[in-house]
Amino acid sequence: MNFFKAIAAAGLVAASASVFSVPVKAADVTGAGATFPFPVYSKWADAYKKETGHGVNYQSIGSGAGIKQILAKTVTFGATDAPLKADKLEKDGLAQWPMVMGAIVPVVNIEGVKPGELVLSGELLGDIYLGKVTKWDDPAIVKLNPSVKLPSASIAVVHRSDGAGTSFNFTNYLSKVNGEWKSKVGEGTAVEWPAGVGAKGNEGVSGNVGQTRNAIGYVEYAYAKQNKLTYTALINKAGKVVQPGVASFQAAAANADWASAPGYHVILTDQPGEASWPITAATFILMYREPSDKAASAEAIKFFKWAFEKGGVMAEELDYIPMPESVVKQIEKTWTSEIKS
Repeated sequence: MNFFKAIAAAGLVAASASVFSVPVKAADVTGAGATFPFPVYSKWADAYKKETGHGVNYQSIGSGAGIKQILAKTVTFGATDAPLKADKLEKDGLAQWPMVMGAIVPVVNIEGVKPGELVLSGELLGDIYLGKVTKWDDPAIVKLNPSVKLPSASIAVVHRSDGAGTSFNFTNYLSKVNGEWKSKVGEGTAVEWPAGVGAKGNEGVSGNVGQTRNAIGYVEYAYAKQNKLTYTALINKAGKVVQPGVASFQAAAANADWASAPGYHVILTDQPGEASWPITAATFILMYREPSDKAASAEAIKFFKWAFEKGGVMAEELDYIPMPESVVKQIEKTWTSEIKS
């Protein structure tokens, strides 16, 4: 039984905040935030516990809530897919770094349509979320998919209801590729959605789309695979139709300039390159530079160091992209220079 089936069998996917419910010892690590990296953080935490005996209690509650938790000093680390800018980090005394990269995919539930069969453009995706394109057999969709049998049915739009880094990256992408979306809605962890219904977390969106005929949503790729959802192909910045997968995610990530970005503030959406997946994203860790619990902070750094050294294969098994070695070395210098533990 693989990791995801084990979680599902225990009925814990929907209640991800309680996956690690063992009593927390003094040196155990607590974290909260983004649902985007939850599958890989869970896998790492399970392996780390078995190898070291130290627990990592990570609550998958969304980036916005994770930022609130770390600011309230109720967790050892916060996790967000929407990186904080340098001035915010300085103001709150926080250090920030990217932990792993992955990607966001549109997912649909249309009878007879297979994963990767339906092709959408970014502009069209924006029009669907604007409520302008409301039927699956709309001429704009049919034009891109002449060989796909599409129903004359209303599109059930699903979006995040919570403050989410996944939403930040998704709306950041739509703002880059759809002018009307940029002017009317814009980007953010939470926006005024023009259409659709909300669901909490990647887990909630996955469940809603999976249960609703003719629905469309957006989730982290691991959730799409875990829940056997039908993902779409996308037309990227180079005008090429690309499928989601490690190769297309790596192609987008290859252009990232981490070295010159204050606080590692890098957004990976709509990257150039014929093979690039257009909604690629990094997920970030937030910790205090002067933590109140230095023992827990030191243990957290040990966990993150272990994940960089030993978690790469596990990340790739879930279709995440490990951080390049050069960036890891830079992050380790950040730990030494910024965090007092």
